[in-house]
Amino acid sequence: MSVRRLAEASLQPVSFAFNRANAAAAKQWINKYPKGREQSAIIPLLMLAQEQEGWVTKAAIETISDMLGMPYIRGLEVATFYTQYQLNPVGTRAHIQVCGTTPCMLRGSEALMDLCRSKIHHDQFHTNDKGTLSWEEVECLGACVNAPMVMIFKDTFEDLTPERLAEIIDLYDAGKGASVTPGPQNGRITSEPITGLTTLKSEKAILKTTRDKDAKAAAKAAREAAPAAIVAAPAALAQASAGPVAPSKASKPKTDAPETSPALETPSPAKVAPDTEKAASVRAPRHSAANANKAAPEVEKVLKQRSGPIVKAEPAAAFKAPEAKGTQLGAAGKTAAAKTTNAKPTSAKPTNAKTGNAKTGNAKTGNAKTGKPSLEDKNRPASIARPALVDDLKLISGVDPKIEGILHSLGIFTYAQVASWKKAEREWVDGYLSFHGRIEREDWVKQAKALAKGGVAEYIRVFGKKPV
Repeated sequence: MSVRRLAEASLQPVSFAFNRANAAAAKQWINKYPKGREQSAIIPLLMLAQEQEGWVTKAAIETISDMLGMPYIRGLEVATFYTQYQLNPVGTRAHIQVCGTTPCMLRGSEALMDLCRSKIHHDQFHTNDKGTLSWEEVECLGACVNAPMVMIFKDTFEDLTPERLAEIIDLYDAGKGASVTPGPQNGRITSEPITGLTTLKSEKAILKTTRDKDAKAAAKAAREAAPAAIVAAPAALAQASAGPVAPSKASKPKTDAPETSPALETPSPAKVAPDTEKAASVRAPRHSAANANKAAPEVEKVLKQRSGPIVKAEPAAAFKAPEAKGTQLGAAGKTAAAKTTNAKPTSAKPTNAKTGNAKTGNAKTGNAKTGKPSLEDKNRPASIARPALVDDLKLISGVDPKIEGILHSLGIFTYAQVASWKKAEREWVDGYLSFHGRIEREDWVKQAKALAKGGVAEYIRVFGKKPV
C-alpha cells in the first residue's frame, strides 16, 4: 500500500464548515453512538465532508476532530488509512475509478486506463487542464461478472469498452453526466446473460401465489374426477383380490435389515390395492413387557428389572465375584463371615477392630478380599424406575459411559438423585465403584446440584468452566 499524504499547503483551504444540511446529518450520525463513543462517527463525517467539498482537506479533518473531541493525529490516522478518502483535489465533474483487479484486467481494464491517460491526465490523482476530470486505479469494485467496470462518485458503469467509456467521459466533461444510465452498458439486465435468462424463467416455482393457484386447480380437478373413480373402484378391487399378490418393494422384509434391503426402494413400480398389500405384509412383533424391562446383560451380567418395586432379596442370577463363588450367602453366609473375621489372624497383619476388616473378609459387607459393599447394604442409595427423560450423567466430571451404565444398573438416572446422596451413601457408591475417595475429591454432589438447578449454564456459573 502506497504512502498517503495530505495535499500540499498551497492547495489547502483556510477553513471548513458543514453546510446546513450536512451539519444536521453530522449531528444525526453522532447521536447514533452511545455516550463516550462519539468518536466512532469520524468515518461517516469524513465522507460527508468529501461529498460536500469533493475531497478531504486538512481543515475538514481538524474541524471534525474538534467536533468529536479527539486529537488531530487520530483524525489524520483515519483519513490517511482508508483509500475511500481523496486527500487531493479531484475533478469537479467526475472522478473516475477504474477497477484493475484480475477479472477486470482479463476483460480489458488496461485499455480503459490507457483511455483515461489520453483523455484526462497521464498520471493518477491529477486533474485535466480544466480541472473537471480526474482518475485513479482501484481494487475490486464488486461486479466481477460484469467486468470491466468503473465507478464515478457512487455510480458504477459496467460491461465497458474503450469506445463506450470515451462517450461517458465526454458527457461528464460537458456537464451531462446525469443523462448516463448507470449499470451494464451493453444492454443486458443487471448480471443476467446477454442472451436472456437460461434458468428460473417461470415464477411459479418461487412465488407462493402461483403455487397456491396451481394447488387449487389440481384439487378442483381431483374432485371432478372422484365420481368416476368411485364407480371403477369395486371392479378393480375384485380383480386385485382374485389374482396373486403383486410384488411390492414398499413392504417390510421378514429377515433383511432395513439398511441393506433393496425391498425398501421407493417408489415401487408395482401398485396393489391397500387391502391386498396389508394382508400380505408382515405384522410387527408382539410387544413383550418382560423383554423390554431387561437391562443389557453386559452392564452387571445380571438380569435386573428397570421398573417396579425394589426387591430386597438377592435374585438367584445375581453376579457373584469369582473369589466368592462356592460360599454361602444370606444368614448362613453372614454367620460364616463373622466367624472368619473373629477368628485369630494367621498372618502378622492385625485385624482392624473398628471396621472388622481382615485380609480375608469384611464382616459388614460379606464380600471377601475386594471389600466391595453389598447390594443389600442399608447405605445403598435409593433407586428409581427408569424415567422417560434420563439425565446425561456423563456431564459430571469423573463419570464416563461405563460408569454411567453402572449407575443406571443401580437405578441412578437423574442429577437430583446424585445431589441428594448423604455421606454414607457416597461412601457406599465410592466403594462399589472402587474409587477410593474419588467422589468426594471431584465433588459429584455439588456438580449434580448445579446441573439439576440450571443445566450447563448453572454449571458454568458455579465452576467457571463447561462440564468435561
